[in-house]
Amino acid sequence: MRRSTAVLSLMLLTALAACGEREQSTANAKRRADTPAWQSASSPFTAPGYTPGDKTAWEAQLRERAQSQNDYAPRK
Repeated sequence: MRRSTAVLSLMLLTALAACGEREQSTANAKRRADTPAWQSASSPFTAPGYTPGDKTAWEAQLRERAQSQNDYAPRK
């Protein structure tokens, strides 16, 4: 009886330990929350046709990306 109680409590502790969440370090984060999204740095992953710092180009890029994911929109 004691052995089954010990095994059951060990399984319960293992299950509860798996549910824990560790704190994530954001000390090295480069993007600040108060910076507008369109003011990004140029990188090799920048979409063609987008110029960093241009809000209208950023909005157009988002619209184009959303339309390419729309199954009911006509394809170009």
